[in-house]
This record gives sequence, C-alpha cells and structure tokens, in this order.
Amino acid sequence: MMLIGNATILTFDEEIPIIENGALLIEGKKIKEIGETEALLQKYPNAVFKNAQDKILMPGLINTHTHLYSTFARGMNLKTDIPPQNFLEILEKLWWRLDNTLNEEDIYYSALFAILDCIKNGVTTIFDHHASFNYIDGSLDIIAQAVMEAGIRANLCYEVSDRHGQAKSDASLKENERFIRKIQDSGNDKLGGMIGLHASFTLEDRTLNKASELADELDVPFHIHVAEGIEDLQDSVKRGYKGVVDRLSKFKILRPHALAVHGVHIKKEEIPILKESGAYIVHNPESNMGNAVGAAPIKDFFDHGILTGLGTDAYTHDMFESIKVANLLQKHQLGDPQAGWSEVYNMAFNNNVQIASNLLNLKIGKIKENFPADLIIVDYISPTPVKKDNVYSHILFGMNGGMVETVIIDGKIIMDNREVTVLDYERIHRRTREQARRFWERF
Repeated sequence: MMLIGNATILTFDEEIPIIENGALLIEGKKIKEIGETEALLQKYPNAVFKNAQDKILMPGLINTHTHLYSTFARGMNLKTDIPPQNFLEILEKLWWRLDNTLNEEDIYYSALFAILDCIKNGVTTIFDHHASFNYIDGSLDIIAQAVMEAGIRANLCYEVSDRHGQAKSDASLKENERFIRKIQDSGNDKLGGMIGLHASFTLEDRTLNKASELADELDVPFHIHVAEGIEDLQDSVKRGYKGVVDRLSKFKILRPHALAVHGVHIKKEEIPILKESGAYIVHNPESNMGNAVGAAPIKDFFDHGILTGLGTDAYTHDMFESIKVANLLQKHQLGDPQAGWSEVYNMAFNNNVQIASNLLNLKIGKIKENFPADLIIVDYISPTPVKKDNVYSHILFGMNGGMVETVIIDGKIIMDNREVTVLDYERIHRRTREQARRFWERF
C-alpha cells in the first residue's frame, strides 16, 4: 500500500471537490481511501508514505484526440519550393507524405517518444488516430507495444482513406478489424479500439458502407475528422448533401460514442443531426488555429447538448496548454470575455472523463474510492488560497505540464520527481533522434 499525503487534493468529484492537507491510500491498482493526512497516517502506519509537500494532487489528464505518428514532423524540412498555402496543401505536402513514409521502427519510436511526452505533461489516457500507408498490417500492434511499455491507457485506431486507392483502403479496414478483435478478446483495461476514418472528403461511398457494416459487426464506433477544413464541407455539398454531418449520418458513421473530431465547418442546420446521432465532438483549438481552418462553434454544440471533449491533435502533448488556448480562442472568436469559461472546464474535466469512461468501459478521471489510481502531482505552490470555487482559475492561470513531477497509473509510479521510472528515457531519446534523421532522409 502507498499513502500520498500533505497534498491539496483536487478530486473532481462533486461531493468533495477539494481536500486541504489531504491524503489518499492506494492499494493495488485502486484508490482505497481518501481523507486528512494525519488521520490516514495513524490508520495505516505501515503504508509506504509519499510526501506531496503541499503540492497539487489531481487525476491524470485525458486527451481525446492525438496523432502519435506525427513526432518526426517537428523541425522537418518539407523539401518543397513553395510552402503550403492552405489546409489541403498542408495535408498533401506534409501529413500525407509523412504517413506514407513511416516504417516499422518509425512507428514504434515516434509513438514511444510521444507517449513519454504525454507522461511528462501529466496525460495518462489518450485517444490516438494512426496512419502509416507504407506499413499498415500490424501497425496498431506496434503502437500498442509502446503503450504497454510506458504504462498509459490508450484507445487506438487506424485511419482508413481512399486517397491511396482501394487496396490500401481495404487493408486499413482489415487492420482496424484485426486489432479490435484482438483487444476484445484480451481483457486488457489499458487498451481500447475504434475504427479510424480519415475524413469524408477522402472516403468513397463503397468504403463508408463497408466501414459501417464492420462497425455493426464489431459493435464499436468511429474516430473520424469531421468538417475540419472547408474542403470537407465543399466535397459533401458537391455530392448532394447539406454538409459533412449529413453525409456521414446517412452512412451511419456518426453513431453513439463516435468521435467526430474538429467540427469547425459543421453547418448550423446539421447540429441537430449531430445531436441525434449520439456522437461526440472533440475540439482541438491550437491545431485549428495553426492550420488556419477557423474556430469550431463550441457554444452551439453546448447549447444543443452535444457532449464536447478536448484534444490536442498532437499540436502539443500538454493538455494544460490546450485548456488555456481553448479558453482564449472562444473569447477572441466571440468577442466575449466570458465565453469559453464553463465550456472549456467541462470539456477537459467532465466530458473527456465521460468519453474515456464510456469508450474504455472503465470509470476514470476522478479521485474517488475504488477508482483506478491514475494520478498526478503538480508542483504548483499558489500565492493565493486554492478553494473549491476557484480551482479552475488556478489551473487556467497557474499550472502547466512542465509542473507535473509525479505520474501514477493503475497505482504504479510511472514518473517521479520528473524522472520517468518505467523506461530508459535518455536511451529512447537518443534512439528516437537517430530514427528521425533516417526518416528525414527518406521523406
């Protein structure tokens, strides 16, 4: 048993939102008891004691959309005379070339290093959307290996697209099917699987029909980019639909628990269709700003009761950063200093928890008895009191991923005093950089 004490505990449990001078007892993989430090020390004198030294103890963060395969893009020369001028060119000149170049070792080291970056920023659960059209079969197993070695929780999928032809599209569907069946038979509560789709504008009717039939057979939802760029909307309109949501709904792609990522160019008349589908939206503010695609209508989604989560699209692995930018983007976009306040909090700390719990079939995201011990200690010593009614202000204006010093997943210390304990970080860093150089030569 391990007892963590002398902490300001942010539980994200409505019954007891904050505990000053708090402690919690971990037994096995779960939180056994929560209370005041002195009381639990007396009750469990033989427990291994970890002194939080008045720092913040809170649940590990959840990222509901990222791309682990994007690691090698950082600082990479695109080898093109004219840089991308719009979103479609960003896809064509960077991401579609990158995912068509990845080999087995690229996939493993780009995933492993990105996962370690997640850990260092306090992210304990991720939803990854993978593509490697040069290496499809078995690619999700490679990522799953990295996930298990690092000890985080992850829901994985492979991006199906017709942009490389029917054969690779079919192979991508088969990779999703193979991996999902394997996960369903494994009983592994660290891993989950969905069917990944790129976006409506790179998917033909035949593929959407096959994907929908497979989802029915496997009883799993989809993870798909929806109306990220204007090109996606224009393609659906050209095909005779109101928009992207209308088209995807007709093929039963948008269904309960599906992750509809971005949603920037969803038309207002389509929002009720999205609500009726039972799908979730995942907002990725920094990526949308960086790609200059626009700002998602977050307030409209909330007004219609659509469960909206928060991701990073791999623009960063720091969810604290994504929270800050999401808050600012809504204020800037709507010209309202109050915009985004409650919505972003709910996305990060309520909706992401609900999405992850539903799709991993596991209650996580709170400090509560019998919940998995997925926890982080944040080295945040506030100059002002931390109270239940101002917790979000402290997170928004005071905390960042670089302050995370300890990460615990399933009761196991994954990082302590900023040092990753489960893997040789320095060796992996060196090996990843070597692999990146080789990848850049092939790109």
